Amino acid sequence: QLQASGGGLVQAGDSLRLSCAVSGRTSFTYVGWIRQAPGKEREFVTAIRWNGGSTLYADSVKGRFTVSRDNVKKTVYLQMNSLKPEDTAVYYCAASNAILSAAHRSDMYHTWGQGTLVTVSS
Repeated sequence: QLQASGGGLVQAGDSLRLSCAVSGRTSFTYVGWIRQAPGKEREFVTAIRWNGGSTLYADSVKGRFTVSRDNVKKTVYLQMNSLKPEDTAVYYCAASNAILSAAHRSDMYHTWGQGTLVTVSS
């Protein structure tokens, strides 16, 4: 099971850190962050391999967002800096057993958290 938290209302340029707590067995290859803005399709943000820590980022967040994980705490973090109004969305964390290069595909994820809302005002 995964549970995302840390969302909130911030201003453009601010930072925010999301957390994704993993409970139960860590029987997955990687954890991804996927967001969905109102009226839009789900959009891949980033993913991190549970073992090894390899990462993948969407071009829209490269240089601003950083994903990390703490295997002991079983938590994945998403540090978001220089936030923009277009980052406003519900952010979901999800687990997958596919290869990391397929992390951009929402259908590769078998377990999803409940989502946390991030609102960035201009």
